[in-house]
Amino acid sequence: MIEEPPVEKRADTSPEVHKLIRARWSPRSFSDRPVSDGDLKLIFEAARWAASSGNEQPWRFIVARKSDPQLFEKMLGVLLPGNQKWAKSAPVLLLTVAKRDTKEGKPNRHAWHDTGAALAHIFLQATALGLHAHGMAGFDPERARTALKIPEGYDPVAAVAIGYLDSPDKLDEPYRERERTPRTRKPLSEITFNGTWDTPLEL
Repeated sequence: MIEEPPVEKRADTSPEVHKLIRARWSPRSFSDRPVSDGDLKLIFEAARWAASSGNEQPWRFIVARKSDPQLFEKMLGVLLPGNQKWAKSAPVLLLTVAKRDTKEGKPNRHAWHDTGAALAHIFLQATALGLHAHGMAGFDPERARTALKIPEGYDPVAAVAIGYLDSPDKLDEPYRERERTPRTRKPLSEITFNGTWDTPLEL
């Protein structure tokens, strides 16, 4: 059987946005090709410069590479079984973590938001390097806290797989079909409002 080539799913945006935003998507089929230390450093440098409330920079990243099988298996083990099935092929897994309080010890209600902003930088920088990243809510936070030695005061937020795209043929269903399904988004009229919630923004 001849494998299909990797699927690139560029977003059909109107108006046309930046090519990195159109090219970014979340595949499940990753090749065995390793991600270089230089590219990983670029990815996390991009995250380091994300905006944050009060410049608190609450994000932290726990990284596991397939080149270190013990650490990789430990990270893989905190994912839910459905994500383990495909994420095991990615050369890099990571967990994003948010610092719960500010430097003054007050609750930082923007910590998760800002950690998400840093993750968006990771996604776009990875895309710029010819890589792809797939964020996952499907992991066990308490298992992650224990297995990855996350201290009190920090919240596990999201797991991420990073790597180079591979053919969807290597995936089992239903993931294979999802890999080929066109990307969709809600219309702007459903998510933007003019001053108050009851008035759609007309653009």
